[in-house]
Amino acid sequence: MSIIKDIKKDILKIYNDLGYEVDDVLLLPSNRRDLGEYQLNDCMKLAGIYHKNPRVIAEEVKSRLEIDNRFKNINIAGIGFINISLSDEVLINYVNSVKDDIKKDIDKQDKKKIIIDYGGANCAKALHVGHLRSANIGEAIKRLAQLLGYEVLGDTHLGDSGFNAGATVMEMEDRFPNLICFKEGYKGEDFDLPINKYDLGEIYPAGSKKAKEDDKLLERARTIALEIQNNNLKYSVLWNKIKDMSIENIKETYKRLNCSFELFEGELDSFKYIPDMLEDLKNKGLLDFSEGAQVMEIGQASDTKEMPPILLVKSNGAYLYGTTDLGTIVGRMKRFNPDEIWYVTDLRQSLHFEQVFRAARKGSLVNDDTKLLHFGFGTVNGKDGKPFKTRDGGVMNLDTLIDLVKEEAKKRINKDVVNIEKIDETAEIIGVSSLKYADLLPHRATDYIFDPEKFSDLEGKTAPYLLYSTLRIKSLLNKSCVDVDIVNYSKISSDTEKDIILTLLDLSSVLNHALDNKTPSDIAEYIYKLTSLYNKFYSENRIITEKDNYKKDSWLVLSNLVYNVNLLLLDVLGLKIPDKM
Repeated sequence: MSIIKDIKKDILKIYNDLGYEVDDVLLLPSNRRDLGEYQLNDCMKLAGIYHKNPRVIAEEVKSRLEIDNRFKNINIAGIGFINISLSDEVLINYVNSVKDDIKKDIDKQDKKKIIIDYGGANCAKALHVGHLRSANIGEAIKRLAQLLGYEVLGDTHLGDSGFNAGATVMEMEDRFPNLICFKEGYKGEDFDLPINKYDLGEIYPAGSKKAKEDDKLLERARTIALEIQNNNLKYSVLWNKIKDMSIENIKETYKRLNCSFELFEGELDSFKYIPDMLEDLKNKGLLDFSEGAQVMEIGQASDTKEMPPILLVKSNGAYLYGTTDLGTIVGRMKRFNPDEIWYVTDLRQSLHFEQVFRAARKGSLVNDDTKLLHFGFGTVNGKDGKPFKTRDGGVMNLDTLIDLVKEEAKKRINKDVVNIEKIDETAEIIGVSSLKYADLLPHRATDYIFDPEKFSDLEGKTAPYLLYSTLRIKSLLNKSCVDVDIVNYSKISSDTEKDIILTLLDLSSVLNHALDNKTPSDIAEYIYKLTSLYNKFYSENRIITEKDNYKKDSWLVLSNLVYNVNLLLLDVLGLKIPDKM
C-alpha cells in the first residue's frame, strides 16, 4: 500500500471514530503550499449530511490529526478546508523505503483479465498516419494496466477480409493469371508468391483505384471478397500467403513504434464463430430479415435519438464489420473469458461500437458482468488544422512519417558525443520517442498539430528534453563513484528537494488515475513535471563536488530515485532511451 493511501486509511478511521460514516477520503495535493502540502476537503460534504457547521467538524478532525507526529502545520482555511503538511521524517523515510524499488509504493488494482483491441492494421495496406494514435495509446494503456496488476492481452485485430482482400486478389489475378491457384481444378497445392514486400505496397492501391473507377471491377472485387469469406481455395490460399507477407511488414512498422501484440488475429479468425452465433440470434428471435439481409434491432426505450439497427449479413451473404466484431467477441469469450474488452480507436467509430456492444448484450454473447468499453481518440492534424496529409493530399505512410521525424532528430544529434556508426540508430530512437511522446501528451480525445521540428526540440514538453535529462542523471550517477544502494537519504536541504519528494508521492495516484480514465497524457504530464523539478534542483546544487557527505549522499539517492522513475514511466509510454545523444 502506498504511503498516501495508508494516510488516507488512517484519516478515514478518524472520521469513523468521530461518528461520521464515509467510505473514502478526499486528500488532494494543495495548490497553496504556503498553507499546506495537502488539503482535506471532506468537511463540507459531511456538514451537509450531518447538518453541522463544517468548521466545527474540521476542528474535531484537526484535534485528532495534531496528535499524529507524521503531520505538521495543520490549519483550517475558509469554511472548513483542512491543510496538512508531512513531517520531514516521513518524507525521508519514504525516500529510503522506495530507493531500491519505487514499485513498492504503487497501489495495484484488483486483478482482472483484459483484452485490448488496438492498432487496427489492414492486410495488404501499409500502416498510415491514421494508425498512429491507436498503436501508441493502446500500447501505453496496455503497459500501464500490466504494471498495475492486470493480466492483459493486446490484439491488433487485423482487417483481413472485405474490400481490401478482394481488390488485392483481383489485381494479383490480372497481373499473374498463370499462377497455379487460378488454374482449373486447383486443389490447394503450395506455390511461391511472385512478388516481394515492396511490390505488395502498390498492388492494393492499384486494385482499389481500378475498382473505384469501374463499377464492374468493383463488383468483381466484392465477389472475390465473398469467395474468400466462403473459403474458395482459388482465392483464399493466395490471400493467406499475401496476408503472411503483409503481417511481416506490419510487424516491422509496429516494432519501429515499440509496439507489440500478444495476439495477431483478424476478422477471418472470427468466421468460424459467426454461423453458430447467427443461428443462436435467430433462435432467440433477435434477427430480422429485410430483402435478403439480416439485421438486428438494438434500440432501447431510454434512447433520446434513433439508434439504427446493426446490419449483420448483406443480401449476398457477406458479413460486415459489425458481424466480425461480434464473432470476435464470441471467440474471445470462449477462449479467454475476459473481465473486460477495451477498444482503442478513432472517436468517429463511437456509433459503431455502441451498436456492437448493444448487440452483444442483447444477444447474451458476453457475461452479464463483462465490460465492453470504447476509448476514442482525436486526430493528428497538419498545421492547417485538418487531418494530416502528404503534400499531394494523400494519407502519409507511417514509415514515411517516422522517417520524417527521424531526419529531424538526426539534425540535432551531438556528433561529438555519438559515434558516427551509432548516429542512424540514435536518430531512430530519438525520432520515434519524439513522435510517441507528442502523440501521448494531449488528452487522447484531443486533436493535435503534427510538427516534427517542435517534437524534436530539446526545450519544453518534448521527448528529447526528457531523454537528455534522464541521460544526464545517469552520467551524474556514474561520475559520482558512490554506490547509492548502500547509502541513505538523510536530510532535506531545500524546498526544491521537498517538491521532488512530494511529486514522487503522487506517482501512485497519477498512475491509477491514468488507468481509470485511460489517459496516458496524465503520465506524460507527470514525467515532464518531475523532470523539470529535478533539473531545477540540478542547477541549484553542485552535487559531485559537495563537501558535506550526508548531503551529497542524499542528493545522489534522490537523483537515482528520479532516474528510476523516469526509466519506468518512459517504458510505460513505450519510449526508448539512446545511450548518448
